[in-house]
Amino acid sequence: MPKIKTSRASKAEYPTKVDWQVPLRGDNGEWYPIIRVGRHVPFGYKQDEDDPDLLVPIPEELELLEKAKLFLQEYSLRDVARWLSQQSGRYISHVGLDKRVRIEEKRRRASSNYRNYAKKYKEAARKAEKIEKDRLGGRATKRIYGDGWSDSPSDSEASGD
Repeated sequence: MPKIKTSRASKAEYPTKVDWQVPLRGDNGEWYPIIRVGRHVPFGYKQDEDDPDLLVPIPEELELLEKAKLFLQEYSLRDVARWLSQQSGRYISHVGLDKRVRIEEKRRRASSNYRNYAKKYKEAARKAEKIEKDRLGGRATKRIYGDGWSDSPSDSEASGD
């Protein structure tokens, strides 16, 4: 029976900063280098010899990591981490694998939420603009006369009766 996770990777209400980017892939499947912001080098990357702040992708390890994520649906973290270490020749603990998967999932969810908020914002802005155009100047052009709203006084109100 799979273990249900209830703890979150971060205590923040919303993502406040990006520690490291989810591995970026090009249209042809190539992996891009990322900037190093922490002290650890993530699995699937190595430090660039020329620039200590740049992490160069190791495509074989990143491909194995993607395959390992699929295996997590059927196998335990310990088994998948052991398999990944044997296949890649680079050690990754079950805790490290779990942390990597949780962080990537959290960031994927956050980016999806940001896209949805942007779409809702655009729709709300479009509707607000339409309402403003329909109002033709808003409340300043409307005055209360008699029992309802109208743009000009009726004859009885104009005469002062």
